[in-house]
Amino acid sequence: MIADLSVPVILLLFAASAGVIAVCGVIMTGRADTLADRTGLGEAMVGAVILGAATSLSGTVVSVTAALDGRASLAFSNSIGGIAAQTAFLAIADMTFRKANLEHAAAEATNLIQGVLLMALLSVPLIAMTTPEVTIWGIHPASFVIPAIYLFGLAVSQQVREEPMWKPVHTDETRHDEPEDEEDETAAKSTPRLVTEFLALMAAMGMAGWLIAQTGSALIDRVGLSASLVGALMTAVATSLPELVTTIAAVRRGALQLAVGGIIGGNMFDTLFLTLSDSAYRDGSLYHAAQPDDVFWIAVSLLMTAALLAGLITRERHGPVKMGIDSLALLGIYAGAIAIQVLK
Repeated sequence: MIADLSVPVILLLFAASAGVIAVCGVIMTGRADTLADRTGLGEAMVGAVILGAATSLSGTVVSVTAALDGRASLAFSNSIGGIAAQTAFLAIADMTFRKANLEHAAAEATNLIQGVLLMALLSVPLIAMTTPEVTIWGIHPASFVIPAIYLFGLAVSQQVREEPMWKPVHTDETRHDEPEDEEDETAAKSTPRLVTEFLALMAAMGMAGWLIAQTGSALIDRVGLSASLVGALMTAVATSLPELVTTIAAVRRGALQLAVGGIIGGNMFDTLFLTLSDSAYRDGSLYHAAQPDDVFWIAVSLLMTAALLAGLITRERHGPVKMGIDSLALLGIYAGAIAIQVLK
């Protein structure tokens, strides 16, 4: 049993699992970019649906495993904390793109509508937590609303991509989503093989996610850390490493819409953790078993999403210290949230 191991060994397993997740994320980015071109779905949609869901698999496993073990706060904070961490990763990616601010160069209507939908999805658990506890088959009604909004959002996003009612103003720094020449490694592989490799990487990340959940739970019990703190700042960050790696890798490849769409789409998918976790949690409503610190991370995620949308709309071309003001705001909000949680 992992819980019986020494704390150093538990930390080593935690770090090793995070490493597996990060490595798989690097490889998945290239596969996703190629599939986006071959299928004609586009980087923003593939980033939001395929890459976003795939890189979120390990986080899904963590939240569901925690809920099955009766750890409601860990399941909840892992989901919402991951959204905050992943949004902050866009600011880090902005540092690596030197031609212009990332939000300026990656302008696309699909990412904007998905950001709006993400804020709607984050509002649902907040409403559920502040209303009377009601369950259907042991599941809160909010858990049915979240996937409904998610599926509706995907349909709207695809419509916006195919028939946009507005387009961003083109500048010298604007990068359009266009098919690119494939690298020799992927060009020699058929689409079914690429899909198979993608699924194999997802399986490896799922197993690593299970180990993250087990080691995170062990640290709560052995070290006495709060479940919300472990969920939001340890398991959420560890399982969000694919988003950091894939975002930076996508930016370096020039797939800017894929980078931004992968983060926003992954964040949208992360809200589905709550539905799955509520279904797995058998002691009532997951939302009402969550702690005040979990509500705090919903507010932080909403604020960070608002800052990101503001950056995508205003499209500041160049900001201070080679970063957009919106990116600085994202880092400031996230750093402030961490400080509040650690020092309280």
